[in-house]
Parts: sequence; structure tokens; C-alpha cells
Amino acid sequence: MFKHYYRSTSWKIGRFIFNSFAGLVLVFLITPVLIIIPLSFNSSSFLTYPMDDVSLTWYKAFFTSDTWMSALKNSFIIAPIATLFATVLGTLAAMGIAKTKFRGKMLFMSIIMSPMVTPIVITAVGMYFFFAQLQLTNSYLGIILAHTVLGIPFVVITVTASLRGYDDNFSRAAISLGASPLTVFRTVTFPLIAPGVISGALFAFATSFDEVVVTLFLASSSQRTLPMQMFSGIRENIEPTIAAAATIMLVSSAVLLLTIEYLRRRSERLRKPTH
Repeated sequence: MFKHYYRSTSWKIGRFIFNSFAGLVLVFLITPVLIIIPLSFNSSSFLTYPMDDVSLTWYKAFFTSDTWMSALKNSFIIAPIATLFATVLGTLAAMGIAKTKFRGKMLFMSIIMSPMVTPIVITAVGMYFFFAQLQLTNSYLGIILAHTVLGIPFVVITVTASLRGYDDNFSRAAISLGASPLTVFRTVTFPLIAPGVISGALFAFATSFDEVVVTLFLASSSQRTLPMQMFSGIRENIEPTIAAAATIMLVSSAVLLLTIEYLRRRSERLRKPTH
């Protein structure tokens, strides 16, 4: 009995230490991010603590500035289109990888995943020289294609994970009833893997919406996105409007993460067998 009590107490102490350490790491990582939010409500013209007074001045400056609104508009033009391309291509690639066997499958998968592991500066330089040959630099199409390449790996990962839990008997049953492959995908496969597809699309959107390095290489001043404008503002003239823009992006990212978590839990519920 004493040995059992000793083990139970040791396990509780170890768990408490681990949870405390994990909490401290979380606080260390998230504090520099959250500290920008109060600064966005500062009435002062400088990013300093303590704050002089609470004000919405810099949010008003953000939404009334032609420069910031143009950057925001560009982000909402580029990111959704790049997300659509990445979702379609990534889903098709994931289905091909998961459902077929062919030589060089691992090499093909490594090539698709390479934008995630290659340093972003190297990727940006390579894209610049490649797109320059195609005369796609300083154009919306070039930026959209570049962001599509960056978003595809996230879609492939999430859709592949969803397909691992997919029962092929559903597709066989639909085919045996006379459904075409397109009908099977539209009415059977896609509804079951939709949480993975949507999660991948959200990751692709976040990747495109936050991307700055590749955009710096490919975009002209007229295609300047919100992260690119923030980078330029920090380098040239630091003002609290940047804090307001950063807060807006933080809130958007938080909403995306909550949506992804909801879809993940929904996907787990769908995979559980019902009796």
C-alpha cells in the first residue's frame, strides 16, 4: 500500500511540474504577441509603456488610410484566390498519393512538402528567378501562384490524414449503384473528408495572408499586401497604426485556429463508429 501511495504521489508531483513548465513556456511564447494588443489602443504617437490614455485613434487611422486599405484589399484579393488554387490542387494530390501506388511516391511527396522545410528566403529567390523568366514578377498572378505553392503542402497533409480514416467501402457501394466517379466524390467522399479539406484551406489562407518574404521579392508597390506594408512601416516609420494592423491580424489568426480546432473535433466525432 505504501509503495502504491508513493508511486501515486510521485506521479502527481511529476505531472504538476510538467504542467507548470508547459504553462511557463506558453506564457513566454505568447506574451510578446499579446503585448502588442494594448499598444494598439494607446493614444500616444509612440509604441511605449506605460500608456498615456486609451484611444481608438490608430484604428481610425488604419481604416481611413488609403495606403493601409490598399494593402488590406490586396491581401483579400490574393489570399482567397491562392487558397482556392491550393485547396483544389492539394486535395487532388492528396487523393492521388493516398489511393494509388507508384514508383517515386516518396520523392513526389518530398517535392510537394519542400516549401515547408526549405528556408523561405531560398524559396523566394528561386521563385523570383523562375517567375522572372515567365514575366510574372510584379503581377497579381505571380504572387497568387507563389502563395499557392506555399499553401499546397498544408492541404496535402490535412486531406491525407482525413483519407486515412476514410472507408473505401462507401465508394464501392456508390459505384455498385451506378454512380460516376465524379458523383461518388461529390456526394460520398468529399462530405466525409470535408473537415480535412477545410482545415487545409484555412492553413493555406493563413499562410498566404501572413506571407511577407516571397511577396517582397515578387510584388510591386501596387501589389503591396498587409504584411508587406507592416514590414515597410516598421523599417521606415514606426507608428502605432502598425500595432492596430497587427492586432487585426492576431484576431483573424485566432478565429482561424478556433475554426480549425472545431473542425478537428468534428472530424474525430465523424470517425468514431456509432453503435
